[in-house]
Amino acid sequence: MNIKKLFSVKSLFLLILLIIAMVIPIFIRDNNYVTLLVTNVLLYAVLATAWNIIGGMGGQLDLSAGAYLGIGSYTTATLLMRWNVSPWLGMIAGGLIAMILALIIGIPLFRFKIREVWYALSSAALVEVLRVAFTMWEQVGGPSERILPSHAWSMYHMRFDTYMPFYYILLGMLLIALIVNVIIRRSKLGYSLLALSEDEDAASVLGVNPRNSKIKALLIYAFMVGIVGGIDVCIKGNVAPKAFSGVQSTEVAILGIVGGMGITFGPMLGAILLVSVREILRAKLGGGLEGLYMVVYATVLIMVALFSPRGIAALLQDGFEKIKTRFTKKEKNGPPANITSV
Repeated sequence: MNIKKLFSVKSLFLLILLIIAMVIPIFIRDNNYVTLLVTNVLLYAVLATAWNIIGGMGGQLDLSAGAYLGIGSYTTATLLMRWNVSPWLGMIAGGLIAMILALIIGIPLFRFKIREVWYALSSAALVEVLRVAFTMWEQVGGPSERILPSHAWSMYHMRFDTYMPFYYILLGMLLIALIVNVIIRRSKLGYSLLALSEDEDAASVLGVNPRNSKIKALLIYAFMVGIVGGIDVCIKGNVAPKAFSGVQSTEVAILGIVGGMGITFGPMLGAILLVSVREILRAKLGGGLEGLYMVVYATVLIMVALFSPRGIAALLQDGFEKIKTRFTKKEKNGPPANITSV
């Protein structure tokens, strides 16, 4: 086998996953609830893949996804309800405002070299601060839940009679998030982030600017999560301060870690596996045995942590490496010599 073909094994694997993802709604189109479940899986896959930029490559244990998600949700909902601005534009605005928030928070944190557990606590606190602030902010609804205007099927208002369009919108977002990860990883910024995640002091000595690199990664991450927040509010059809969820922020980080930190496709695989398990268990067990699905879900997390501490994607990478090594040896040895009888 040609070595070039071996390197395309990963691409072929991902292409197969993409084809499967594109045809899934065809088989479940008659069940709107199941469509919502798989749409939710994609939403977390996008969030975890975006988190990989700051958390995986940058090595920052960021727990602020709920903050940017909530900002995106409120921006999109408020623009739609007050000025009839289409969510297609609102979610872009939400992403930009999330970037501004990330810049305001990131500059002092990285300026004073807040790292590791202190950065995690600071980013987690941001979510709670915003939740309380929006609860008290009467101009955007205060503590009450606001319902988005109900329209019949409307592309402009991003209101559909089924969840299938949201599924394909998030699938497109996932592809964009993966492409952005690949581009960053192969760029100067990616090499800087990977160096910082290994040893920030040593990377600084070698000429890497920690503050600039981290801020760039944080801005890209915040923008993508803010856009997803705009999509999420249209799926739910309502907005409330609970959009700023610390639990959701923690779950996004867990998916990124369990999937494989720094591995481009790792967080996506982690989300597909763990969120799928969670949603299936919630659907099957949540009604009769409330809370039991969380026990099973936690058990799955522990098993992954014990038997694959580098993440789910690391297992696949090891498999690809073994295949590549096996065929490389065969090419070096060449075909077996012909033995002729005398």
